[in-house]
Amino acid sequence: MRFHTEYLWFNTRKHREYINITDKVEEAVRKSGIREGMVLVSAMHITAGVWVNDAEDGLLADIDEWLEKLAPFRQDYRHHRTGETNGDSHLKSLLVHHQVILPVTDGKLDLGPWQQVYYAEFDGQRRKRVIIKVMGE
Repeated sequence: MRFHTEYLWFNTRKHREYINITDKVEEAVRKSGIREGMVLVSAMHITAGVWVNDAEDGLLADIDEWLEKLAPFRQDYRHHRTGETNGDSHLKSLLVHHQVILPVTDGKLDLGPWQQVYYAEFDGQRRKRVIIKVMGE
């Protein structure tokens, strides 16, 4: 079994931003040299997430609106009593989750026809990272 690890760093311009990182994950799989296995992609921050879905601008806007409806910014989150103002960002991260595991077959990411990998930032404008851990033979 072989392992390969890479880190992606982000410092988004916006508070909430969704970045397609499929090409970066594919590149890490190529560098790893594995033929069969899996790759873990995980946001290493509690106000960010990773998901797999379609790369379509309308859908991204729908997802953003949906997340804002489910976990809107509010002043009265108990978390804000700590001096933080990002309670909604923590909740949004829980909704999309912080990681995905993807199959690797014949040396390539084995995604469906429309599937893409996204980094979801919910409390941006500061430096954060994602780990890509490729495992296989």
